[in-house]
Formats: sequence, structure tokens, C-alpha cells
Amino acid sequence: MTRRDDIECWLTDMDGVLVHEESAIPGAPALLEQWRATGTPFLVLTNNSIFTPRDLSARLRSSGIDVPEENIWTSALATAAFLKQQNPGGTAFVIGEAGILTALHEAGFIMTETNPDYVVVGETRNYSFEALTKAVRLINDGARFISTNPDATGPSKQGVLPATGAINALITKATGREPYIVGKPNPMMFRSALNRIGAHSETTGMIGDRMDTDIVAGIEAGLHTVLVMTGISDESSISRYPFRPDEVVPSVAELIDAETQGEGEAELTSGV
Repeated sequence: MTRRDDIECWLTDMDGVLVHEESAIPGAPALLEQWRATGTPFLVLTNNSIFTPRDLSARLRSSGIDVPEENIWTSALATAAFLKQQNPGGTAFVIGEAGILTALHEAGFIMTETNPDYVVVGETRNYSFEALTKAVRLINDGARFISTNPDATGPSKQGVLPATGAINALITKATGREPYIVGKPNPMMFRSALNRIGAHSETTGMIGDRMDTDIVAGIEAGLHTVLVMTGISDESSISRYPFRPDEVVPSVAELIDAETQGEGEAELTSGV
């Protein structure tokens, strides 16, 4: 088992780990500052494909967290990197907003409604029946079905919202075709993040708040996994899964100084 002292690079989820309801989680700003001060490579990961890294950096800053846009890796960026590798200069019909559209443009893709190579579904707050109908027909005609993430719902101040996974299900029901999903829990997103910062899985840690996305994908990608209790999961929920994170800690505050001073070792899962 890799020890926390051996970790040279970090990946971390955003919501529930660094921020909660647009407020910084205690310890998050200090941990990010520590990584910058020690020159530790890191990326903040999110399945959100609506916003560009620049947008997310500005939103985090308003929450009291300083994360440069080059340190943010979204499911939209991971999807664009995957498609560029698969089919350089390809074409796509896209349901989504600035995050996925910008990422695909920068990856050299052409947006089209005529015989596209792919139908790409990302998160949006402006789904239209016309666009969904077009996506269904294009997939039936042979376009390959790609999605940025499987999240069926998303949070809002008014309550849950239908998200990308719900739209995936609608299109699947109409076409009989399942999408290839690039975002978490597909370890593909973590591998593309590792490539982005030149990191190796054996010396990289992943911090998350969800057993079913962050932790399982981190394990499958070969990372040292740390589950925090400031988001979705709690200790009672861990036993429902057949896998375990390497560490369980109350919050990211427990990680401050640990990787450089070897202090504050958190309780290992085996002791939970």
C-alpha cells in the first residue's frame, strides 16, 4: 500500500471536498496553498461540463479558493482529449454548453448537424426537444454516442435538477444505444489528468467525497485514495461497497503538512 508520504502529485474532487454550497470547506484554501508552496503538481477534477476552466476558476475564487484555470480538469476536457486521440479532426453534434463546446473546438473538432462522427452529450440547463430528436436520429444513422458524465441529477438551491445521465437515459431508450462515458467513474478521466500533469499513478493521490465515483475510479486507475466526510459519503455508507479507500479523513484539513512533514497521519480504512 502506498503511504501518503510517498505521494508526489494530487488529484482532488471539487464539490464536497473543496467547496460546499459555494463556500470553501475549512482547510481547503490552506491545502491548496501548501501544494503551491511546495511545488506539488495537482489538478482539481469535476464532472461538470457546463463551464470552462476559466469560469470555474472565477467561481472558486468567489468562494475563497484560489485555483488557476490550468489546475482544473473537467469531464469536458477529458472527453475532448479522448476524442482527439480517437479521431483527430473529427466532427460532432453536441448537446451542451460552453465547457464542452470550447473543449472540442480547441481539440480541433468541427461542430456539425450533418453526418457527424459523434453525438456528444454534456450537461446543460437548456435541453430542447428539437436537439434531443436530432441526436436520436443521428445516432440511429450511425453516429457514435459519447457522454461527458453519468450523473443523473445535479444540485441547486431549489433542489435536485435532471443532469447529463438523465438525458443519456432518454436517448438510450429511444435508440437502444448506450453512450461511452468519459467522466468519473471511468478511470479514463483520471488517466488523462495524470497525463496532463506528467504524473505516475503509483505516486499520485486522489481525494474525493463519493465512494461510487471518486474512490472506485481512483482505485481502478491505481491511485492512493482518500475519502473525506464533508460531502456525500459518511462512515456508515462505506460498508455498502465491496472496495475501500486507502484512507478516510474528516476533511482535507487533515492533509495539511502531512505529505511534507509526515505528521497527522489519518486513520486507515482498516481501522474505521
